[in-house]
Amino acid sequence: MAIIDRQTATLALAHALSAAERGLPVFPLSANKLPALRSPHHDETPPTRCRGACGLPGHGVHDATTHPAAVRALFAAAPRATGYGIACGRPPHRLIGIDLDIDPTHGNDSVAALQQLALQHLFTIPATVTVITPSGGRHLWLTGPSGVAVPNSASRLAPGIDVRGAGGYLVGPGSVTTHGSYRLAPGTAHLPPAACPRTLLRLLTPPKRSHHAADSHSRTGQGRGLVQFVLAAHEGQRNTRLFWAACRAYEHGFGDALADALTDAAVRTGLSEQEARAAIASAARLTTERP
Repeated sequence: MAIIDRQTATLALAHALSAAERGLPVFPLSANKLPALRSPHHDETPPTRCRGACGLPGHGVHDATTHPAAVRALFAAAPRATGYGIACGRPPHRLIGIDLDIDPTHGNDSVAALQQLALQHLFTIPATVTVITPSGGRHLWLTGPSGVAVPNSASRLAPGIDVRGAGGYLVGPGSVTTHGSYRLAPGTAHLPPAACPRTLLRLLTPPKRSHHAADSHSRTGQGRGLVQFVLAAHEGQRNTRLFWAACRAYEHGFGDALADALTDAAVRTGLSEQEARAAIASAARLTTERP
């Protein structure tokens, strides 16, 4: 368990300023890895979908900045911040984060899965900045080209591999959370973020749909399939299946429309409505945010 004190907060600001100097847009995070500043719209009904246009802090990744004075102001407003987030998809680096999760309870080997993808699709995983997470996972930092928006995704590329792209963020090295610290992997601190291999970039950016009628029909069928996927969950799979299905629905643009059906299905498998709504909300935050 990490100790949250004044020194931790001071070091978080120092690390954030160092990242900002390298052109990485940053904002403060709390010990649970969520934005440290409360939204200025939290009491509004219905909630305002503001992404910082109001000029006030408290919009999560949309607060991210590279300006030292602005970074200091954000951290001054969040004195309990213990870390910082780095906004992905933003110039100049247009960062793409490959999150290799470690989950020994389910036998996930995301490192091997990425290597298998590289062999299958004939690309090389470049040497790049690598951050070690408290659980022993890895965050690989890659850069994307101008004009290409890589979406966020969870286990779409392969089991245990999450992607942080446009609208997403990575926990920066030096951050302290309730589960431990994020640190740079030995031998990678001096490296710049490497360019994302073109073949991998194509895997990360699904093709655009062009026919609205066909797309609508596809969504209807896929929505039914996702609901059935949740209904088939056994004990120990319910949260995982619901989260996966919700991510797929939001990635394809019909998450809100399917949320009630997914919730009903999850409740029928034994989850509470509160647990189901929370899982769907997490999927929405991960997959639908855009800068």
